[in-house]
Amino acid sequence: MSPTHFKRSLSGKSPPAGLAAPLTALWWAGKDDWDKAHKIVMSEAGADCAWVHAYLHRVEGDADNARYWYRQARRAPATGELAAEWQAIAAALLETKRR
Repeated sequence: MSPTHFKRSLSGKSPPAGLAAPLTALWWAGKDDWDKAHKIVMSEAGADCAWVHAYLHRVEGDADNARYWYRQARRAPATGELAAEWQAIAAALLETKRR
């Protein structure tokens, strides 16, 4: 799936089938359902979930918690627009999925 198709899928009622937990959480974040996205990343481990988790805490405005999750994801804290970070995470995770 391309990042464009992933973003277009937000018009649906549920995420596309077969997405890994980090992409599913990011999908729900794209639908502005922070709680559903957060529950997914809280119940999963791994750097990709930690990256989405960090993004969610940026959305929430909790910079300290976001920094913690960026460290867990082994990523530099994002400082740009939230929409740009959402796109960057989606593109990176979808690229990883294609490999």
